Amino acid sequence: MKDNQKTIIAAALIAIGIIILGCCIQKGLDSIANKDHQVNVKGLAEKEVKADKVTWPIVSKQLGNDLPELYADIATKQAKIKAFLKRNGISDKEILINAPLVTDLNAQDYASSQSNLYRYNVTSIITVTSRQVDRVRSIIARQGELLKEGVAIVDGGYNNPVVYEYTAFKKLKPVMMKEAIENAEQTAAQFAENSKSKINKIINADQGQFTIEDRDATTPYIKKVRVVTSVTYSLKD
Repeated sequence: MKDNQKTIIAAALIAIGIIILGCCIQKGLDSIANKDHQVNVKGLAEKEVKADKVTWPIVSKQLGNDLPELYADIATKQAKIKAFLKRNGISDKEILINAPLVTDLNAQDYASSQSNLYRYNVTSIITVTSRQVDRVRSIIARQGELLKEGVAIVDGGYNNPVVYEYTAFKKLKPVMMKEAIENAEQTAAQFAENSKSKINKIINADQGQFTIEDRDATTPYIKKVRVVTSVTYSLKD
């Protein structure tokens, strides 16, 4: 009797094992089948937008040998620049006057007493930070007017460029994500039509990375916002 029970139990365990194994095999086959009925596509969304913030460093320089005199000249220039900005609609809160930067030319390693006519080079930077992008651009175009007042604005160069930004990106993000996914769905639908099937549901989606860059080198105040999203759809016959 005990041997019969052992035999029955062993047979039951084997049967259960076979059932479990069959389920695993079926699941694996279903997975392979479903994998063959998927399509991964990319959706693109691009928009051109105007910058909504500008930072303009206004750089001027003064050479001389008498520091007190140089500081007085710089202060006069700063006052003229600030008055020019305010006449053209820039408010006090948009203007930052930085402390002058003094370079002792004679103290530099490559300097010689005969090469420098002036000992000091004083650099003044007034920074305009504004949301009035169009207004600031118009003022930049007319900065030569300061020459009539004896103020020469020099190129800010690599260290002090005019910077345009697009800060309202968060408002644009959901709209562009929707557009990118719709674009991906259109691509998937076309693929499904070509394979005589239909798209079913989204299995996986990757938001992708947003990029904001200048449209081109000549219009840095126009930004190109771009996102590429990757979406995997299941297909059904």
